[in-house]
Amino acid sequence: ATGILTTDHHTLAAVVEIVHMATLVHDDVLDGADERRGQKPVNAISGNVAAVLLGDYLVSHAYHLCSGLDDQYAARRIAATANVVCEGELLQNELRGDVLLTEQAYLAIVERKTAALTATSCELGARFSGADPAVVQVMQSFGRAAGVAFQIIDDVLDIVGDRNKVRKTLGSDLALGKPTLPTIHCLASARTDIAESLRAVLAGEAPGSDCQLRRWLEDTGSLDYAVSVAEGYVRDALSQLEAVPMSDARSSLTAIAEFIAHRQF
Repeated sequence: ATGILTTDHHTLAAVVEIVHMATLVHDDVLDGADERRGQKPVNAISGNVAAVLLGDYLVSHAYHLCSGLDDQYAARRIAATANVVCEGELLQNELRGDVLLTEQAYLAIVERKTAALTATSCELGARFSGADPAVVQVMQSFGRAAGVAFQIIDDVLDIVGDRNKVRKTLGSDLALGKPTLPTIHCLASARTDIAESLRAVLAGEAPGSDCQLRRWLEDTGSLDYAVSVAEGYVRDALSQLEAVPMSDARSSLTAIAEFIAHRQF
């Protein structure tokens, strides 16, 4: 979308996808997932030890591929981004069950997870195309905004998604006490009795069902609110593309961003 396409882009695409795969493998261990993309994940087939080692191998292999590039900027950025993603996971783990978490703190976590990797992906694609620094920054901002929107919708789908469409384990956020935008909004806007019940569930002090949680979130408009916030990030992402010349690639990026806010899987 921002210039020429080189063989380095193929390597970069592989590197980013391999790192992403590693995060998914490790995520499945952390969440105790039993399904990923309609299949049993590695942890369910071979156990957590094998899954952790495979995730480590994938990250190592990604760095090995990066080392073959003449410009080592990509290796430095991928390494820095991996650090940020791990920081985001550590922060989220520390704040599990925290019923006082604010929307701003939640978004800070999201920006350190999915959004960090998508931002770096878009940045590297533009930089290795020889784009102007200003355009590289624009593409990084596009990736970050799109990544935040993607994660918010992911949190919504964890509650209301159709498992046959999403094709992964659902309901894990509630079970693990993970803070999400819908639950944060519900805690802030629900009646006192509902808010107290939800706090107890998230803190692991009381049992809770997915159906019950969905009813609370629907009654308080929390699901609609989360989707509206995601749509705002999509609009931000699309506005960044205005600085990118019209092309088939830009049209594809536009379509991807528009898909994110309304995806069902």
